[in-house]
Amino acid sequence: MPSANVFVVGLDEGNLRTLESLPQASEMHFHPLLHRDDLLNLEDLDLPARIAEAERILEDFDGSVDAVVGYWDFPVSSIVPILCQRFDLVGPGLDGVVRAEHKYWSRLEQAEVIDDYPAFALVPLDDESPELPEGVPFPMWLKPVKGVSSQLAFRVDDEEGFRRAVREIREGIDAFSDPFDVILDRVELPPEIEAVRGRAALAEETATGRQFTVEGYCLDDVPQVYGVVETVLYPDRSSFHHYEYPAQLPQEAHDRMVRASERVMRRLRLGSGTFNIEYFWDEESDRVLLLEVNARHSQAHAEIFRAVDGVPNHHVMIEIGLGRDPQMPHRQGEYAVAGKFFLRAFVDDAVVTGAPNADDVARVQREIAGVVSIASEVTPGMRLSELEHQDPYSYVLADIVIGADDADQLLARYEACIDALGYVAEASPLGESGGEEDDRA
Repeated sequence: MPSANVFVVGLDEGNLRTLESLPQASEMHFHPLLHRDDLLNLEDLDLPARIAEAERILEDFDGSVDAVVGYWDFPVSSIVPILCQRFDLVGPGLDGVVRAEHKYWSRLEQAEVIDDYPAFALVPLDDESPELPEGVPFPMWLKPVKGVSSQLAFRVDDEEGFRRAVREIREGIDAFSDPFDVILDRVELPPEIEAVRGRAALAEETATGRQFTVEGYCLDDVPQVYGVVETVLYPDRSSFHHYEYPAQLPQEAHDRMVRASERVMRRLRLGSGTFNIEYFWDEESDRVLLLEVNARHSQAHAEIFRAVDGVPNHHVMIEIGLGRDPQMPHRQGEYAVAGKFFLRAFVDDAVVTGAPNADDVARVQREIAGVVSIASEVTPGMRLSELEHQDPYSYVLADIVIGADDADQLLARYEACIDALGYVAEASPLGESGGEEDDRA
């Protein structure tokens, strides 16, 4: 059987290792297409040039081009459908991706088929003193209609905060709106979207409760959900503590998220591609709210799917790209539950004075049951401010994937793991306490 040539936009080493671990990997060659660093810095991005470069690479390739896939947010999520259409490959349609990822357009589409979304309103940025949006109470979130990784997203508690957030979004939005407008030029837009294009903000009701991600795919516009992951936050903070799969929540709430996801994806008409949709579920009110639709694969959940279902969810992305029904395995992995934990230091900055070496990591994996992988991000002597792609409130010292028989055992294994690893960062913790003390993560 000849090998399939699969081109991965922005391929990085970690995800290449995951792809090469797939059961079908021996039947494939994975090729990097464009460098990740040339795609994720939007301020320096020449998007038409990057698209043209990718087209030249594929045109000049001496062999068959069998699939083009990607797992990063914009612009990768938009480049993939452009290339799939150009080379007559199975993939998502660009119009469906844009309908999903333009936050205002996506909300308008959601409102046609579900009730599980927050109150929202468009905030034009051309007016120097925009009016407060009607029907969206404080506290609210204000964000660009197309942003990346929560940049320029502000929680707003009062009118003064609203005016300040509008000014900051107006000053910084060109970094997002200019490349996004390049994509919008390729799509037929309804009048209400043409009027604002990528240069506007969206005000949304603040959602509360536990956060979940529904993962699925569309094949010829027919959606199929294959898993629900919970995102657990650190107590009283907005930073991720861990992802947990499968999510532990009442079946009725689970089914409501699945039904809403299927209705929304049918409405958005994605074509053939992967998606993940984020939700909040408030236990007290039993209210489910759709937070965001992402018309792309969620690579961050790969190892917890492998631990529970037997293969990483990259399997779905690759099979869809090749035009095949993924038939994702279900509960064929080693563990009943798995988590990807983010060991963080909540400090302004710090010098790492304690961190495990390779031998320490190997020992912990041998001695503590269920520890699947430990990816240490720091070494003794480095400053945490040297780390890239961190959230505004903390630094990730390590990513740790653990499997277990149940959620209680999962947390116990994680606590044993971090005690054994011995990370120490010397700095003052963020927050009101101040004072010089170690943050022993």
